[in-house]
Formats: sequence, C-alpha cells, structure tokens
Amino acid sequence: MSETKDREKNPSGKNSRERETENKENMANKENLGEDNASTVETEKQIENDFEKLQKQLGETEALVGTYKDQLLRLAAEFDNFRKRVEADKTDFVKFSNEKIIKDLIPVLDDFQRALENGKKNSENESFKKGIELIYQKLYKLLEDKGLKPIESVGKEFDVTYHDVLMQVQREDVKPGTIVEEVERGYALNGKIIKHAKVIVASPGQDGTEQEPKN
Repeated sequence: MSETKDREKNPSGKNSRERETENKENMANKENLGEDNASTVETEKQIENDFEKLQKQLGETEALVGTYKDQLLRLAAEFDNFRKRVEADKTDFVKFSNEKIIKDLIPVLDDFQRALENGKKNSENESFKKGIELIYQKLYKLLEDKGLKPIESVGKEFDVTYHDVLMQVQREDVKPGTIVEEVERGYALNGKIIKHAKVIVASPGQDGTEQEPKN
C-alpha cells in the first residue's frame, strides 16, 4: 500500500537523489543552452561586423583600383604623346639635317642663275654658257631632291611669311601690294622657309588710295 502511494507521488520511480541529480542536469542543460544562444547571437554580430568591414575594404579597394586605372591611362596618354614628339623630332631631324649646308649653297645657286641670265644677253661662248647651265641644273636637281623649293613671288600678293620687301614702286597695271619684281629668290626646305624672297612691290596711288589695274 505504501509502495502504491510512493509510486503515485513519484511516477518515474526515481528516488529523491536521482530526481535531484536529474534536476541539476536539466538546469545545467538550460544554462548551457542559454550560453549557446548568447554565443550564437554574439557570433552573428561578429559576422555582421566582419561583413561590414569587408564591404568597406572592398569599396576602398575599388576606389583605389579606379585611381590607379586613371593614373595608368594618363601615363599611357603621356607616353603616346611623348612617342609622337620623338617621332616628329626624328622626322624633322632627318628632313632638316642638311639645312645649314643647303643654306650655304643657295648663294652659289643664285650666282649661277644670275650668270645664266647675264649670258642670255651675250651670244658669244655658247658652249661655255651651256656648260654653266648644265652645272646649274645638276646643282639645282641635287638640292631639289633634298627638299629645296623656290618661292613663287612675281605676280603674287606680298606676304611677310615668304617675302621681304626692298622697295615700293607705283604701278598702274597691277593692284597695290602685288609683287612686280624679284630681286633675290626665296627658298623653302621641306615646307620650312629658310630664305625669304627679296621683292619689289606695287604701291598705292599718290593719294594713298588703291588703284584698279589698267589693262
């Protein structure tokens, strides 16, 4: 009868010491579970913080990459410009490397030209004149192959880029400012003016007004 009552009070059939041990174990498990939950929450917060830090670092890295990319593009552009300048300087050096000697030869060329013009006035020594003309043509061809070209002057409008005016004369058959005579020929070397043509230019009328050319 007493056993029946004890079973009713303690259906599990465990004695008080066993129940106490079980209660302690349950409490310990609850405490461990609470600690595990707290640890899980703390871990999640740590993960979130780490993720935010990684995002920030990623943003900073992307900005740094963009900066380096811009710098690289600028350096590439500067290098390309430098390369073009070097190529242009090299081309100019090749084109104008003979400039000094050609400029020194121009007076000789002019002397030949004047000698030929004077020779046309004298019918004597035809063979000598032909020899002079042959030498002139060879010299002219040599300089022409190096890029030398004469500047056209007579009949052109005066331009300080190509011409030096020696004097002005009144002319009624051309517009004022027109070159009427070339005293010394001008030359360009590969497009660069190395000697200005010395010219005589038609001046305005006596009253300073421009006159229409008379045919």
